[in-house]
Amino acid sequence: MAQVPQRFFDALAVRTWCGLSLRALGRAREEIDAINVYPVADGDTGTNLYLTVESAVAAVEAVFAAHELDDGAPGAADGPTLAEAVGAMAHGALIGARGNSGTILAQLLRGMAQVLTARSESAHTGGPGLRLALRNAAESARQAVAHPVEGTVLTVAAAAADAASAADDAEGDCAVVARAAYEGARAALAATPAQLPVLERAGVVDAGGHGLVTVLGALVETFTGRAPGPGAATVLHARVEPHEGVAPGAPPAPGDAALAGGCAAAEADPGAGPAFEVIYLLDAEDAAVTRLRQRLDALGDSLVVVGGDGLWNVHVHVDDAGAAVEAGVEAGRPHRIRITHFEHGDAHTGGTGRPPRERSRRAVVAVVPGEGLAGLYAEAGATTLLARPGEPPASGELVQAVRRAHAHEVVLLPNDAELRHTAAAAAEQARAEGVRVALIPTRSAVQGIAALAVHEPERRFDEDVVAMTSAAGATRYAEVTVAEHRSWTTAGICQAGDVLGLIDGDVAVIGADVTEVAATVLDRMLSAGGELVTLVLGDEAPGTVAEHLEARVREAYLAVDTVVHRGGRQGALLLVGVE
Repeated sequence: MAQVPQRFFDALAVRTWCGLSLRALGRAREEIDAINVYPVADGDTGTNLYLTVESAVAAVEAVFAAHELDDGAPGAADGPTLAEAVGAMAHGALIGARGNSGTILAQLLRGMAQVLTARSESAHTGGPGLRLALRNAAESARQAVAHPVEGTVLTVAAAAADAASAADDAEGDCAVVARAAYEGARAALAATPAQLPVLERAGVVDAGGHGLVTVLGALVETFTGRAPGPGAATVLHARVEPHEGVAPGAPPAPGDAALAGGCAAAEADPGAGPAFEVIYLLDAEDAAVTRLRQRLDALGDSLVVVGGDGLWNVHVHVDDAGAAVEAGVEAGRPHRIRITHFEHGDAHTGGTGRPPRERSRRAVVAVVPGEGLAGLYAEAGATTLLARPGEPPASGELVQAVRRAHAHEVVLLPNDAELRHTAAAAAEQARAEGVRVALIPTRSAVQGIAALAVHEPERRFDEDVVAMTSAAGATRYAEVTVAEHRSWTTAGICQAGDVLGLIDGDVAVIGADVTEVAATVLDRMLSAGGELVTLVLGDEAPGTVAEHLEARVREAYLAVDTVVHRGGRQGALLLVGVE
């Protein structure tokens, strides 16, 4: 379906481009996965690119949603600026980057954002600005890779920038620049097998480069209203020898992608490269990151470090995953650490020669906001996905968690009202893969605790789901947190730094003291009755708040028990559940 074309590269164009890129990568994901043979034939490049862009989309949508909430307030702007939109896009891609190609794509978007935010005095940019952004994107991505290799996404990005620079856009037309970049990238992609022997042997083009061409095709659609037509379709298998009975130059059959990717994976020697992929976000200064690059370069290969301004995304392939994480600890504070064993840990990898692990009958998969709760849920037998404050998981991460649970039946606990659509999408994907999934719409981790407490794997699936849903629904939830900025709430106007008490998602109390606000919240919740109070303390909660609340329950509410857990870095100072 034709889109309404954008004339300039402004905040709305950024939003449109991100959405179209996600949709295009969703269509191409399996195709890109199938031709993924470099640097590791693990068949997940398309999925990683999709998850990276999905994170960017979520960040951009959050910026637009914030402006919609502020609409009508004195001095409110009509919408986000170009700088805000591209900044959110780059940040979202950075924190959500997956794999080698996803990390490089995040740096490409960051490189564009550096140019476009520098033009923040303008509400939009035209062709010349877009051309400069594409050039900086290609250069910054190449600098982020420890040992650049030709015939990869870096080559495709450079060709796109060169073609954009040579575009005849005397009128400053973004559409002309975008189409030139796309065509230049397509030509470079078709030539990648001649530059990289592993691609030539497999008969495929570079998977990461194909992903970038897909994203640039979405950029063309943003400014023209239509996706590049069949005549400009990406050449997927530039050097595949034609099958018997197929004329030279004829397009490959749909199954050829999987065939080529499968052959390449079969030819690959699993012992030829490092055993682990290590990815983490890192809070660190520039000087420390420079030393980190040197340390990781000595440990392994495929090193990509992207980011800046104190936040970095680190990607490396190593044999000693622990050493790679320790290097991050020495440089700063690593978090959202993901370690994948190429032989056993990746869902796409086959041919290990080992029988597949037997699926369990039933599992619980839960999103949790802090390390303490992750440990608590894991002790109860759940597969957990850690969600950092301000970094909600994407649907693809939830699907991966379901796969990791390796069960025929899965109960999914999102534990956040904002994740209901994401969790629903993940559940649908898992069902399409043959897993029976029940989504219980838990809105807080304390509701998830209540559901998990009555979980009985030996019961019939439907009966277990009903019991867990009933337990979660009978649990009121609250949280105590600190306001980040002045805003209107259901309890009145709060100022930045005020302590807020939220009950069932709505602000009910505004105060200055954490303990007093927590006590007021607890009294209001118990006024309707209750048998068990669950308190989950965040790292920044006052040390005496739990003791004070426990004493209050003992003195004022007979026959009500209290349980206290340590949540770690969970965002909220305190989570409260009343069953």
